[in-house]
Amino acid sequence: MSIWFRLGDFVSRVSSTAVTSLVESIRSIFATNPELRQRVAFSVAMIALSAKMAKADGVVTQREVAAFQEIFEIPDEEARNVSRLYNLAKQDIAGFDAYARQMAALCGSGKPNCALLEDILDGLFHIAKADGYIHERELTLLAEVASIFEIDGLHFERILARHTFGAESDPYRVLGVPSDMPFSEIRRAYRRIVAENHPDKLIGRGVPEEFVAIATTRLAAINAAFEMIERRQVHA
Repeated sequence: MSIWFRLGDFVSRVSSTAVTSLVESIRSIFATNPELRQRVAFSVAMIALSAKMAKADGVVTQREVAAFQEIFEIPDEEARNVSRLYNLAKQDIAGFDAYARQMAALCGSGKPNCALLEDILDGLFHIAKADGYIHERELTLLAEVASIFEIDGLHFERILARHTFGAESDPYRVLGVPSDMPFSEIRRAYRRIVAENHPDKLIGRGVPEEFVAIATTRLAAINAAFEMIERRQVHA
């Protein structure tokens, strides 16, 4: 069953006026199904934090809305419920940090560098770069979310490098390997990273199937970085 159908069912049963108060509702409504609870929580976190992310530079642009829709494959019949949550988050007086802390507690593993929370942060980067660059205020917000999520500096830099990757970028930062590492070891690290970020891995740790676009864009940057390193070290 689509996560959007379950999210719509959840929204219709909650009369809250603030997204920050939805957490306890998620806990109670889905108490008997931890896996579904995590998927609904992930979806709510992405919707709420995306809305806050889009407002970080002072205005929500059509490109940011389009980027939101690229990550969220929303069926027409569920668009109203998703829009309600998105607009509620934009209007809620609670800050992004309140959302981030509550969602970290609900979605996270309780350990640093939780992969599921990194997936959420990756989605937020996708929203942030929709205008063609990441605004300074957006980057500050993303860094603070990473801190709340207990994602360390190295992981944050790797995510940033993936989303700003280009011809002049440092491909070693994308893979998180030193530039003087032997190519054979870089290749092993690359294969491990690709395996860790396969869409099936994301789904296995609680990312709804509708969000696999996060894995697709991530793998594209990882592959491009490795190909650049390969050209430099093997075909130079």
